[in-house]
Order: sequence, then C-alpha cells, then structure tokens
Amino acid sequence: MLACDFFHVDTVLLRRFYVLFFIELDTRRVYVTGVTANPVREWVIQQARNLSSVLAERAVAVRFLIRDRDAKFTASFDEVFRSEGIRIICTPVRAPRANAFAERFVGTVRRECLDRMLVFSRHQLEAVLSEFVDHYNGHRPHRSLDQASPLGPPPLPISCPDQKRLRRSDRLGGLIHEYELAA
Repeated sequence: MLACDFFHVDTVLLRRFYVLFFIELDTRRVYVTGVTANPVREWVIQQARNLSSVLAERAVAVRFLIRDRDAKFTASFDEVFRSEGIRIICTPVRAPRANAFAERFVGTVRRECLDRMLVFSRHQLEAVLSEFVDHYNGHRPHRSLDQASPLGPPPLPISCPDQKRLRRSDRLGGLIHEYELAA
C-alpha cells in the first residue's frame, strides 16, 4: 500500500512551496516526487507518472493508494495509478487520521528537519528534503520495523560498543547525526 499527501513549506522570503510525497506503508520508504510553488493539475499528473515508472520496478506490486480529497488529485491522477492496477482509496472528509502514515511523516520531517532551519529557495528545499529522505530511508530507525531503517539491514544488538570504533557522520550541516561501528 502507498499513501500520498502534500505539505507546504514557507520560506524566509514569504514564498510557499508545496511538496508531494508518497510513503510505502509496509516498509515506511518515502518518495518525495516534487517541490513546486504552483501544484497545478498537469504537474501533479507528471509526478504520478514519474512515480509509477519507479514502482513498476518493484518485486511486489502496489495494490492500493490512500489519498485525501484534495482538489489537486484529479481523475487523471487517479487514472495513472489505475492503469498500473492500483486501487485508489479516498479518505473521508476532514479525517486526518485516515491517512495517518502520511501525516506522521509530515510531522517527522517538520520536527526533525524543517523546523530547525531557515529555507530561502526551492533549490535549497529540494536539497534539504533529498538529504533528509536519504537519511530517513537509509539510517533512521523505526519502531514498527524493530529499529531498522526502511532500506537498511536490521540492526545488530550491541551490548557495550567500543567508543574507539564508533563513527559519527553529520548530515545537513550537523543537524542530523548518523552512527556506525567501524570495522
């Protein structure tokens, strides 16, 4: 199953950008498909086409897409996914809990990243989101995945790590830290 939604980011220069993202419910993998100031119908449909080509390479086919009733999601958007055999499930009106996985990701990206920095441009926002999604998919532990990341291997239990072997990598200018044991 997939869920999708928009969230907006306001810049320091008082511009608003909209981010379209999709999240796989079983693995929690996130795809940020685009950032735009004007999420018009054609742009949203093109993002759906781009994602459907990525999803076609999956071993297990996606069967459902959960989305809200936003006017940006048109019949043509739905048709892109229906042509791939994906059934569209629209959430009830004014029911954010019906798309809880997408709403949870929005809260996470805001708390852990966007609320801690000033965004000046679309280019900067795209770079920041790309870096954060890479961290989210490859390194960030998820409780529902037994502390594994969506794309990473399951973590090995460590009783008492040797401090000399522990390596820290900084991401987003030190906003996010990733740790690993050196060989």
